[in-house]
Amino acid sequence: MPHLTASADARRIAGGEQLGFGVPGYAHPLLAPAEWAELARPGTPLHWAVLNIANGPGSRPDPHCLEAAGRLRNARERALHGEAPDDTVRASGGRLLGRLDLAHGERPFEELIADARSFIDWYRIGGFYLARCPADRARLPAVRRLTGTLHALLAESDSADGGGRLVLGHGTHPYPGYAEAADQLVTFQGPWTDYRWSQVAEWTADYPPERFAHFVHGVPRTHLEEAMRVARWQGAGTIFFTDRNDRDGRSGQSDPFAALPSYWDEIVSRIGPGISE
Repeated sequence: MPHLTASADARRIAGGEQLGFGVPGYAHPLLAPAEWAELARPGTPLHWAVLNIANGPGSRPDPHCLEAAGRLRNARERALHGEAPDDTVRASGGRLLGRLDLAHGERPFEELIADARSFIDWYRIGGFYLARCPADRARLPAVRRLTGTLHALLAESDSADGGGRLVLGHGTHPYPGYAEAADQLVTFQGPWTDYRWSQVAEWTADYPPERFAHFVHGVPRTHLEEAMRVARWQGAGTIFFTDRNDRDGRSGQSDPFAALPSYWDEIVSRIGPGISE
């Protein structure tokens, strides 16, 4: 049983929330066509997915990524405008996020904004995933400056309905002030062997589950139910679980999140519309 430190109220609220997927970033559509096709399949409980061409938007528009982005955007539009009335999870999410690498706070502000503009202009993304986001208090003002500027850019874009979405990819619990800098924080990213015994920071109990995401690799099929229970009790509303790991050569990728887990259909059915513990 995982060691949990969230309040009883927070765990009770989290237990009633419906989970959805956040996809940290599949491989290029040419290398992962099945993965990108699954994102646009009706009924997939997708909150958001990350587009990453070359550790950012690349130097020019990629036609294959343009096509994949268009399919996902069209699927979201169909759900939002009632053509897929049962697709309630997609209607509340299903955004494509551009990946901006903060390099733990070392990348210049101007470079990040230039990448952001390219993502918006070329791919009409609906938000940003700020990878390798710093977690310490000292760098919070710089991150707040960046997220404030990104929100303004998204508000000006006709593709980011609702002002867009910003996700901070810490991978750990940051200084609490970061919760006010973006829409969602990734507070765990790592192996199942760590996750099953992980602790949640007490301050997260002040926020609803949709503010937190967990990415876990190396989750055996036999432990899927336990992993989802940990996520709910720790107050995470967005997840990505996979049985792949960072030493797994089955997908030809060193990134365990770059391909579908072998139990994709099963986990989709477990957390599909209307399913909760």
